[in-house]
Amino acid sequence: MGDRSAIEWTDSTWNPTTGCTRVTSGCDHCYAATLAQGKLAAGYLKQRPAVDTPLNRADPFAVRLWEDRLDQPLRWRRSRVIFVNSMSDVFHADVPDAFARRIFEVMLTADWHTFQVLTKRPSRAARFFRMNQDLFPRGEIPAHIWMGTSVESQDVVYRVDQLREVPAAIRFLSCEPLLGPLQLELDGISWVIVGGESGIGFRPMEPHWPLEIRDQCEAARTAFFFKQWGGRTPKARGRVLDGRTYDGLPALAGR
Repeated sequence: MGDRSAIEWTDSTWNPTTGCTRVTSGCDHCYAATLAQGKLAAGYLKQRPAVDTPLNRADPFAVRLWEDRLDQPLRWRRSRVIFVNSMSDVFHADVPDAFARRIFEVMLTADWHTFQVLTKRPSRAARFFRMNQDLFPRGEIPAHIWMGTSVESQDVVYRVDQLREVPAAIRFLSCEPLLGPLQLELDGISWVIVGGESGIGFRPMEPHWPLEIRDQCEAARTAFFFKQWGGRTPKARGRVLDGRTYDGLPALAGR
């Protein structure tokens, strides 16, 4: 985590919070939970959880706030694309509004970077922006802060409508792990990432699922990024879809 990332659609990760809670089937094989319960557990357990209970103290994947990491993007002077909270969710219920606000204050200050904020809780994201409109005097989140939500199956496609309530210049969807075919309404969506599940117990992705999403993106003129097929290991089957790779980025990316 941190200075450089192996995630294909970003440069670096920044984790001012860690920890989360499984909410839907897309969370079943969460890589962040696996890391937190494994090689990162000892370090995480040294930090008190945001909600300090005996149960949370014993759980390395309980939500934790890391004050010392808040200024990390300010110390990265060269412009980069930053995935915010790859090990957590800014809009988890255990992240206080005041701390989420401080995260956004850093992103607004460090406007030489591009920040990618991905949440499974877009309804709270919309409430947060309604309550903190003073942070955004132009009435919109600036284009260097992208707001996204996870849509792994048709069961959670309602998140797209909730994301549209967030006044962001760039909104994106992460359809990973893609667990079934999707019919998407892409009005107001600038970018879609698609990827299959990896790791032990991975659920295979049918070939026509990503192709159908690609076609929907092309019809809507929405950028399309194919991340991986998935498999036992992350790179097992590569990134080629229908004979080519897809590395689309939003039109306002400015990389």
